[in-house]
Amino acid sequence: MIFENIFSTKTKIKILDEKPEIIADHREKNSLVIAELESLGIRVEMKNLPVADFIVNNTAIERKTVSDFISSMINKRLFRQLEELQQYNDRLLLIEGMENQELYPEQGGINPNAIRGFLLSISLKFKVPIIQTKNYEDTARFISVLARKQETEIGINAKKKARNKKEQLQFILEGFPGIGPKTAKKLLKKYKTLKNIINTDIEELKKEIGKKAEIFRILIDEY
Repeated sequence: MIFENIFSTKTKIKILDEKPEIIADHREKNSLVIAELESLGIRVEMKNLPVADFIVNNTAIERKTVSDFISSMINKRLFRQLEELQQYNDRLLLIEGMENQELYPEQGGINPNAIRGFLLSISLKFKVPIIQTKNYEDTARFISVLARKQETEIGINAKKKARNKKEQLQFILEGFPGIGPKTAKKLLKKYKTLKNIINTDIEELKKEIGKKAEIFRILIDEY
């Protein structure tokens, strides 16, 4: 009877090769999450991902620290990222840092209910589940658990979503102070083009969007 030496080099290499593997965006290279994942026995392949920060078992994960989540909510960058995540059937938004930072700051220039409302939109409108983690170690453990589930083919063929003409116009309008998605859509619905909006008399604009029209007109006239 021949017994296999389970401590042979070949056996060790085979065991190493069976480590779960994930793909991480190259911008995550120096994050503590990567180092923690490797310490947990996860192989991490760095790539230039057009969408998401991690691809784990064909699940796209967008990772935000608390401060990054709030800032990307304010500058509307997260809206685009959430739209791009729709290319994956399985997707997650991971908000990291609950241990050290308050998600609903009483002071900080943004109403806590606005943040709560946005979280609801993420879950209900964008259909993206939200996971809140204590710190980078907790984040890595969540990813590790997901990576160790039954593996499927990893897809990285998602692309940056191009805005159509209407979305481009709305995006430009939302860049003006006080002009949110609702106001931008209202203006475009009535006036159709940016040229028509710009050429509209200030008093007529006030009837549509109130005092926001004054700020809009001042900025337009400056250019």
